[in-house]
Amino acid sequence: MPAVKMSAHPEAVTDLREPTVNRRPTILTALALTATAALTLSACGSDDGKARGTEVERDSKPASPTASADPSPDRPEIELPADLKLTFEGGETGDPVKDAILADNAERMRAVDAAITGTDPEGKALAFYNTGKALQAALDWVAQFEEAGATLTGQARYYDREVTLKGEDSATLVFCADESKGFSKDKKTDEVHKTPVTENSYVLYDTRLDRNTDGVWQTSQIVSTRGAAQCRP
Repeated sequence: MPAVKMSAHPEAVTDLREPTVNRRPTILTALALTATAALTLSACGSDDGKARGTEVERDSKPASPTASADPSPDRPEIELPADLKLTFEGGETGDPVKDAILADNAERMRAVDAAITGTDPEGKALAFYNTGKALQAALDWVAQFEEAGATLTGQARYYDREVTLKGEDSATLVFCADESKGFSKDKKTDEVHKTPVTENSYVLYDTRLDRNTDGVWQTSQIVSTRGAAQCRP
């Protein structure tokens, strides 16, 4: 399989209209509906490991339900392979609502990788933390990995995470990703396709989250800008 440049989460949606109703399709259903697309996967991970604010590491361990605005929903457990590590910085702001948004966003990012790597083959966590256009973008992206016979390995670091509340049940979250130490891996051969570090290894994400009736902050819109100056070291 030719090397594919990997961004763990390159889903970009430029239409910021109200999200559609989440029908929570399964990954298998999405695969049948997804058109063939070229893969542009780059690396995912920390280059220098420098912390910017409080650092929260999430790999194979699920997030604590106390970090969310409403611990009552039966949240899916998310596990990632041992060779894939995600780090989220700045998880505690002192504002319980903002902290819940940051926690649910982190679980959203982990959910996408769990679907890609096969630890959540039915995409239960993916549908739990996404809705509307963001859900469809994530499903399409997972399908591209499936079609290419690829998975993820390495590291990703998320930092400079800034929440802006837009009312009681809506918010925006802008953050950066350092994807310089993560790569695609062939599922059959385990061959890792390493790519050089460039400015495109750093990605700016602009997301919208909406709190559903269960108190979960679901990502409903996501726009990514690769090579954004404010995210580069």
